[in-house]
Amino acid sequence: MTPESVPQAPAATSELTALRSPAHAVHVRAGATFAPFAGWEMPISYTGVVGEHTAVRERVGVFDVSHLGKVLVTGSGAAEFVNSSLSNDLRRIGPGQAQYTLCCAEDGGVVDDLIAYLASEDEVFLIPNAANSADVARRLRDAAPPGVNVQDQHQEHAVFAVQGPLSGAVLAAEELPAEMAYMAFADVPWPALSDAKIRVCRTGYTGERGYELVVPWEHAAAALTRLVDTISEHGGQPAGLGARDTLRTEMGYPLHGHELSPGITPLEARCGWAIGWKKAQFWGRDALLRSKDEGLSRQLWGLRAKGRGVLRADLPVRHENKVIGTCTSGTFSPTLKAGIALALLDTTAGVDAGTEVTVDVRGRDMPCEVVRPPFVTPKTQ
Repeated sequence: MTPESVPQAPAATSELTALRSPAHAVHVRAGATFAPFAGWEMPISYTGVVGEHTAVRERVGVFDVSHLGKVLVTGSGAAEFVNSSLSNDLRRIGPGQAQYTLCCAEDGGVVDDLIAYLASEDEVFLIPNAANSADVARRLRDAAPPGVNVQDQHQEHAVFAVQGPLSGAVLAAEELPAEMAYMAFADVPWPALSDAKIRVCRTGYTGERGYELVVPWEHAAAALTRLVDTISEHGGQPAGLGARDTLRTEMGYPLHGHELSPGITPLEARCGWAIGWKKAQFWGRDALLRSKDEGLSRQLWGLRAKGRGVLRADLPVRHENKVIGTCTSGTFSPTLKAGIALALLDTTAGVDAGTEVTVDVRGRDMPCEVVRPPFVTPKTQ
């Protein structure tokens, strides 16, 4: 969900410019390897991406995603204002529910994708991507009518994602609500943290059953320490952003800057379901309606390598000796033990699920099968 590429290897980060999670010391004690990410120094891995990925698919893991943005919109008519700005229709949900939505430019390109948490008609909490948080907040602030307040709370909350088939058991062990509907949330005290008030959300970015905990910044280190201890008791482990990327790619979830961007529309990325087409107003509406009527020149597909090798972003895709598209993301799937990719392909190329194409990997044509994501079926959701 972030607009920059997920780091593939550790890189130096300036301590003078990079932001750090409030639980940074916990990651250091856990042996994390760090990398720069959207202006933050975040854990990329602890013991290895494959092991962390497998722990989430088969048991449970915890991610620190405190780099994600936090924007609070309050005041009379706040929900209606957000609904008239972002793509999805907040009227489809009620208070205590969350919704995936998009902040689009007037030409239909995607400024960011984010989750909207509807607390009431007068309060909406948004979690955009790290690098786009300030831009989303600015756009909303500039458009807000009198009486609606937009606050950038990027460094007021930490966010931890507990993901995997045993995630519910972990929350139950912490006396937190586990029996929640998908995309629901609740504000509750955390008994183990002196009843500090947190928000428990049945959301995530892995495809597995999971929760995201929005915790006050000052309680972040204590919260993550407890979560690491509790998931360890359930056979899990902390996971870094490397595993987060392989997990989301297996599910075909878009990453802003790759499958979504100012130059890639929601329709091209197969995110048309996140648009309230019947709404009278939202940013980019006219351009997206035109695109819907006129048809698309390209659309997102999945690719699965039929041989050995790892697919990466920006590699050309060929069919019948013609370049028909480009990989937008690529990785090795620990679940499938194969290379997988997402790619924008020409809609006139005549490809469909099952079509064989080739990807140019360092001058070698790698045969791949076109598939419709997800690549894997989660154990629990």
